[in-house]
Amino acid sequence: MAVVRRELYVYFSSPIAYVVLTIFLLLCGYFFYSAFAYFSIVSMQTMRMPYAAGINVNEMVLEPLFSNMSVIMLLVMPLLTMRLFAEEKRSGTLELILSYPVREIELLLGKFAACLLVFCLMLALTGLYPLLILIYAKPDIGPIITAYLGLFLLGSAFIALGIMVSSTTENQIIAAAISFGALLMFWLIGWGQSFAGSGLGKILVHLSLLEHFDRFTKGLIDTRDIVYYISFSLFFLFLTLRSLESKRWRG
Repeated sequence: MAVVRRELYVYFSSPIAYVVLTIFLLLCGYFFYSAFAYFSIVSMQTMRMPYAAGINVNEMVLEPLFSNMSVIMLLVMPLLTMRLFAEEKRSGTLELILSYPVREIELLLGKFAACLLVFCLMLALTGLYPLLILIYAKPDIGPIITAYLGLFLLGSAFIALGIMVSSTTENQIIAAAISFGALLMFWLIGWGQSFAGSGLGKILVHLSLLEHFDRFTKGLIDTRDIVYYISFSLFFLFLTLRSLESKRWRG
């Protein structure tokens, strides 16, 4: 908890959290406004056609919104994770912290939890969008809940990979760039199915972050998707722990 409090103080005593929150909310707000404005126009047109089929607010507004939010997270999450260990290594405070009677796992989980709390704040602030839709329309609540669950799991995976990359370099810009490249690779890796063999294609699709997230936006909860995101996060946290332990042994 001491590490969590320290990291939260660093986030909110510097422009990092405010800049990331502002960028994330502005972009999400723009996509929400665009989708909802288009939905309103289509709704007015449909009301003038007595035999027209009904329109679905979940499919026209919420699914595109949550998909766009996941893409925005892909862009901004490396900005949250880039400094977690890179700045400590650059300033030399990592060696000092590791000399304290604190275990590497405690340091790692403290930083991970602090970053996750900032991310949860980002998600909580976007809760205004579903509330506005509830005022003017009647969306299905189930897909909204599952989509936020998917975003939480996806964000946790992003943070775990970003922390691992940050623990391997002293440069925050390099950490952000490598994190973005690695996340983008896991995001698009499923596209290789079209030219890979059937066996390899299935592996590539299973490794895709995007493939596992799409079902959450449609209101579907598959335990395989949950296990994938948890395993993804634990794997990169494990690699980070090994990196920290090697740092202690090297002195």
